[in-house]
Amino acid sequence: MARAEVGDDVNGDDPTVIRLQEEVAGLLGMEASLFVPSGTMSNAVAIRTHTQPGDEIIAEERSHLYVYEGGGYAAMSGCSISLVQGKDGIMSPDAILRKIRKSAESRSHYPNTSLISLENTSNMGGGTCYPIEVINEISKVAKSKDCKVHMDGARIFNAACFTGHTVRQLVHGVDSVSVCLSKGLGAPVGSILAGSKKFIQKAHRWRKMFGGGMRQSGVLAAAGIYALENNVERLEMDHLNAQALAEGLNGIDGLFVDFEKIQTNIVYVDTNGYAKMWEENLAKAGVLCFAINEKLLRMVTHLHINKNDIETTLEIASKIQ
Repeated sequence: MARAEVGDDVNGDDPTVIRLQEEVAGLLGMEASLFVPSGTMSNAVAIRTHTQPGDEIIAEERSHLYVYEGGGYAAMSGCSISLVQGKDGIMSPDAILRKIRKSAESRSHYPNTSLISLENTSNMGGGTCYPIEVINEISKVAKSKDCKVHMDGARIFNAACFTGHTVRQLVHGVDSVSVCLSKGLGAPVGSILAGSKKFIQKAHRWRKMFGGGMRQSGVLAAAGIYALENNVERLEMDHLNAQALAEGLNGIDGLFVDFEKIQTNIVYVDTNGYAKMWEENLAKAGVLCFAINEKLLRMVTHLHINKNDIETTLEIASKIQ
């Protein structure tokens, strides 16, 4: 980062940002991409670029877009949202098809469904991955109904690791994709939004309007390049550590994990007693996690967590009453 060659990305001449954008676009098989400060902004820019105020978006009922992005789809894009109940966070093509509404088919009673958002991996689903056949079928449904498909691929490289498909194959049928550099890839900050050249040209304007234009941001882009070139293949270790964590926690009194559902690096733990109590007691011993609700803990493995850390975590958790 300290040695990064920089320019002014607002003027489009930061060479390190350009390199990052070209590298990610190439990996994804997209025409172009855009560096943004966060995954939430990436999704917000994508929605605003794809939709018009008054349109409707389809998303899974526990998706990050709906639960954790502050209602930005309504405030910044003027869109309503139609929610689909997925299985472990994964929506079916048939369920999506039943939710699509078109103004022209309803004498203008309905909003116009113009965008379908997929989250791969699904955070609240437990780090679950869309099968590539399902992605392709959803894309066919979308095209048949004149809808675009955006993939919130914050952890798309984790999905590629689990499914055995390349990221290019996983996003082949979608119109845009957001990729987080600061999740499992380990960069300190930043996301990428990718799509067609025409889409990214429009997205560039919305990034500016949303406050995402940065100056010498090559110092951040350099970390993203390093992450892509050094931290992709090692994601499998995070998945193995998550499996070991899940299996170990499931044997501790007061905790339950359906470890057969653990696909990537996210572990959800059901608790007897208040999950917040478990969170606080674990934190006192140096283990950080989130209480999602009254009975559910969320734990995530990443490049700073090794096998010894998993063993230490299990030992600490086993002593909490």
